[in-house]
Amino acid sequence: MAKSPALPGNPALSQWINECAELCKPDKIRWCNGSDAEYQSLLTLGKADGTLIPLSPKLRPNSYLHRSHPDDTARTEECTFVCTPTKDEAGPTNNWMEPQEAYAGLRKYFEGSMRGRTLYVVPFLMGPVGSAFSRVGIELTDSLYVAVNMRLMTRMGEPALRHLGQGADFTRCLHSTGEFDPKRRAICHFPQDNTIWSYGSGYGGNALLGKKCMALRVASYLGRQEGWMAEHMFVSELTSPDGVTMGFTGAFPSACGKTNSAMLRPAERFRSRGWKVSTLGDDIAWLRPSDAAGGGQLYAVNPENGFFGVLPGTSERTNPHAMQTFSRDSIFTNVALLPDGDVWWEGKTEQPPNQAFDWQGKPWTPDSGRKAAHPNSRFTAALANNPVLSPRCEDASGIPISFIVFGGRRSDTQPLVLESFDWTQGVYLGATLSSETTAAATGKVGVLRRDPMAMLPFCGYNMGQYLAHWLEMGKRLAKPPRIFHVNWFRAGADGKFLWPGYGENIRLYKWMMERCQGKAKAVETPLGWVPPAEAIDLEGSGVSVERFAQAVAVDKKAWLKEAEDHRVFFTRFGSDIPAELLEEHAKLLRRLA
Repeated sequence: MAKSPALPGNPALSQWINECAELCKPDKIRWCNGSDAEYQSLLTLGKADGTLIPLSPKLRPNSYLHRSHPDDTARTEECTFVCTPTKDEAGPTNNWMEPQEAYAGLRKYFEGSMRGRTLYVVPFLMGPVGSAFSRVGIELTDSLYVAVNMRLMTRMGEPALRHLGQGADFTRCLHSTGEFDPKRRAICHFPQDNTIWSYGSGYGGNALLGKKCMALRVASYLGRQEGWMAEHMFVSELTSPDGVTMGFTGAFPSACGKTNSAMLRPAERFRSRGWKVSTLGDDIAWLRPSDAAGGGQLYAVNPENGFFGVLPGTSERTNPHAMQTFSRDSIFTNVALLPDGDVWWEGKTEQPPNQAFDWQGKPWTPDSGRKAAHPNSRFTAALANNPVLSPRCEDASGIPISFIVFGGRRSDTQPLVLESFDWTQGVYLGATLSSETTAAATGKVGVLRRDPMAMLPFCGYNMGQYLAHWLEMGKRLAKPPRIFHVNWFRAGADGKFLWPGYGENIRLYKWMMERCQGKAKAVETPLGWVPPAEAIDLEGSGVSVERFAQAVAVDKKAWLKEAEDHRVFFTRFGSDIPAELLEEHAKLLRRLA
């Protein structure tokens, strides 16, 4: 068994690494320092062993394709556990396992799992360097794919070790791909121990343990203990032609328009006038209230340093900034490979290529009767690649947040856009957020699923207590952000979307900014405030006043059924559902009546 090479002088870290090495028995141990030279050497190793397929240097400079195991292409929520002393602490929406039982079972999996392999020690910092927001994780993994992705996704190496110093306050992340056997797969979170053990998967969120596992499941638990929030949200800034900039965040279940909103390229009519959106992050936000001297406002950072985004449907039309982001220095997972060395996925171009190798490496043509790219295919790229990256993305104090947006995917019922009456009702909107399921998680696609704050798969403790934490955070804020809800996917009687989406969404974000400024008109409905047509600049959108009215209409009969669904959903949380949300439900029924 390999012994760990020279360590950075941290006894707690040294002891933990040696214990894990003793368990997993790797042939080699390699410390990752995060340097450019090391990254290139890892890419060379990946090319040699087939983990990474180099793409055309001309079409995709310094970019690579990776193909997952066919049984390992998405989050496996049925194999994901929150391991707390009692089941109530994990709550009814998490899979629960008693900690000692989980450790014992996983030790059997990890015993000797890295024989013949290299153990990569990946120190990483989540959050800006020097920020009070930021936290250190150390991932021990036998996956080169994980090591190179973590280099793009996090502040890896020296920044993390410098932040940690001699301390023991780091998230302990142990990962092995194992045999890729779905029956021997487990992603276990131990919030009280600040520990994550993941076995049997090499897929993104199951293996890149700084992402969903640490930055959401473990961090959400720590945030509740310490008075902050870890949320499944993008972080962006909206700037108007007169130079006013507002920070905003948004929570959307996967494939519901989240990355597009984070990297929004305003429609030409607005772009030419000076409207712009700058990105800080597309997936995760850590939120903290300022102190009293700061006015009790909510501030946000993006703990990540890169993107791991869904590709199908992404094109120059739908998200040109994303297309620029992964035009170079990127890793693509489970897309099709073209004869010229470029990559392709459904929705990238209007016409499919004549031939390609599909995501499993098999010859493919448009007549093959199957997808060329996996529906959950991904790209990994550094934040610095983003052409509209906010200059404040490394601000240690974060940015002030003026408004929060919740968004789902509903073909009916849910209006295009609305504003909550207040913070508590906004929390209710987030708590009842619903969307049709997508390919980001295993299981059926197109099933309506309630997903509070888009956090149901990612909350590291009891979801009822999580909702109570949201309510408590609002009480701490002298200037709480306004809360909005959007649904870009509402369809008319003809089955077509009522709203064009993409860059045209700037028209609605403009209204949100103006609502925060006290300028824009709104009409009261039982659900919240919606814009009248005259409050939205519809010129050039292709949307008539009548069609817009359909998009924001509230069908009371449909909403009485929706409210009943809310009641049933809340029963899942038993006595843990906050009384304030039950009162909001009663108010909704009264308004509908």
